[in-house]
Amino acid sequence: MKSNWIERTANAIKDLYEWATYFHENVVKVPPCVSVHLGIFVEPYLGYVFDGTKTVESRFSVKRCDPFGVVNTGDVLLIKEASGPIKGICKIGNVWSYRVEPETLVELQTRFQEAMCAEDPTFWNDRLDAGYATLMQISNVSRIQPFEIDKRDRRGWVVVKRRTRQLQLWDE
Repeated sequence: MKSNWIERTANAIKDLYEWATYFHENVVKVPPCVSVHLGIFVEPYLGYVFDGTKTVESRFSVKRCDPFGVVNTGDVLLIKEASGPIKGICKIGNVWSYRVEPETLVELQTRFQEAMCAEDPTFWNDRLDAGYATLMQISNVSRIQPFEIDKRDRRGWVVVKRRTRQLQLWDE
């Protein structure tokens, strides 16, 4: 099923030369040297990603789960609207992973809230119980021809295709 997502993405970006080239060279070619992730976005954050206001994406969780420890610089992120289609694609830049302590939230808020478009104190209060945080710089955001996928679970992040482990060893 997820391989179908890769094919459909390649088709959706075929007219975006830079993206089509990057995707083919790094994802479609075997072995893949970057991972592909699917992120679910709600408004207003989805709009902030597309208008360039939001340059850092964050994922917080109580327990260790994706994307913590699995997302890397150069990875591809498919942007899916909650209860809607995949509408965009972007590249992951710097990645920051944290075990969250109370002082960590203060540091993250001070350092990243503007780039995350998270100025509302409610955003930070809702994350007081988080144990893990992954923050990712996003760039090369492009709207693509929207397409639907069959995803019915409640996960907000899915690893669609993993990079080859041998290449990861060379990168470390």
